[in-house]
Amino acid sequence: MRRIAASVTIVFATLAAMLSPVTPAHAAYGPDQPVYIAVTSNAGPPLLLAQLTGTVAFDDGNTKFKYSLQLCWGSGSYPKPNFYVSVNGSTVIYPSQTGTATAPPGCQLYLYLHDGEYTHYTTVTNITVYVTGGWFYPGQTYNSRTKSVTYDNPYN
Repeated sequence: MRRIAASVTIVFATLAAMLSPVTPAHAAYGPDQPVYIAVTSNAGPPLLLAQLTGTVAFDDGNTKFKYSLQLCWGSGSYPKPNFYVSVNGSTVIYPSQTGTATAPPGCQLYLYLHDGEYTHYTTVTNITVYVTGGWFYPGQTYNSRTKSVTYDNPYN
């Protein structure tokens, strides 16, 4: 009788272990890659339109990246500049603003903070960050300029 009870206990313990949810492995992030993109006017007086600084990092599972970015609204720019991220040259994301910080000299009002993580449905090979700023010159003629930088995923 003891043998049967011991065997039943082992069977139930084995079943319980097999049916327990498995915790997925967590991917680790690689080193932060520095982000620096400055957009300046190319007509009229030289003006800082926008400046995006911060970091991006890719996970070793090849499907995520995280970012910590600060957007400076240059003192010569109107309206507020913007930026977006292209993943693998096809998917576009617009990181949400997560806060503000005191603006350094050359920036209007605030630094606009954008911190987050993005998970893609396939392998992330690279991301390209596009920053656009605008200004009026001459007179009421509106101009805009965009600069971009591509960051490669070091894991593929």
